[in-house]
Amino acid sequence: MSDAIHDVLGVGNAIVDIIAQADEAFLQLHDMTKGGMALIDEARAHALYADMGAAIEASGGSAANSIAGVASFGGRAAFIGKVRDDEFGRIFGHDLTSLGVHFTTPPATDGPATARCLVLVTPDAQRTMNTHLGACVDLTPADIDADLVAASAITYLEGYLFDPPAAKEAFRKAATIARGAGRKVALTLSDSFCVHRYKDEFRQLIADHIDILFANESEIEALYGSADIDAAADDLAAQVSIAAITRSEKGSLLISGSERVAVAAAPIDELVDTTGAGDLYAAGVLFGLSRQKTLAECGRLGSLAAAEVIQHYGARPLQPLATIG
Repeated sequence: MSDAIHDVLGVGNAIVDIIAQADEAFLQLHDMTKGGMALIDEARAHALYADMGAAIEASGGSAANSIAGVASFGGRAAFIGKVRDDEFGRIFGHDLTSLGVHFTTPPATDGPATARCLVLVTPDAQRTMNTHLGACVDLTPADIDADLVAASAITYLEGYLFDPPAAKEAFRKAATIARGAGRKVALTLSDSFCVHRYKDEFRQLIADHIDILFANESEIEALYGSADIDAAADDLAAQVSIAAITRSEKGSLLISGSERVAVAAAPIDELVDTTGAGDLYAAGVLFGLSRQKTLAECGRLGSLAAAEVIQHYGARPLQPLATIG
């Protein structure tokens, strides 16, 4: 992989995160389920945005957060995702490229607005998300830059984007190009609800195309129908080269063949906002793998990155991750 131009290429939802503090009363007023994620239409997105207090606006989306983390570690990062040629689309592109990420996916000139996720963070650090998917779900195989994929050591696919049929084909196209170029393909399952909806398709995608898998305990349970992590580890070891299972405050488990590496969660001073914890964990592991580090070291970098991001608001690191490794 040493001849690659980019260490990690992310393919995922291009979303602008709008993050604000809120109390329980605000959630109740707007009929939100605390800690949940609701898909909303453009009209509700505008209405909620108008009622929210002072907010942080930054490019987001799960895979994009991970790619920003890779860049923060000093990695050579790239991203493919769909925005509209509007204000939020320009915010997304500017934020990502300002971090040194290669992002050249052409914006849509018509259709839905750029996606946005309105995140309300309550005093207990729980995040309640309201997502208008907008233009990001219109990613198609035509948006997959074959040269970019072939030039990237690892192509990282975001499970959240697996809903639209065209996006599924885009995933398969990217994976086929990557494998054909001798590169690796990684997948994050993203959410147990995604897995429940497409369990059989995810299992087929993993069997046919995936080298590196990221999941949390609930996603593994959804995939295999069991909460037995040890049994799942054996199943995963037979299907992928590397699997990383996150376990919140219990840390993570990395799997490769017969190797099992348990990594403790990194200590923190204060839990402020859990937004982006899994995304930044993946960033650390992906960066480590791109540098041929051991599983234990990859897991340590993932834990450090996750710990950094949960101690402040927002899903992107505030300090360069290269300084904490």
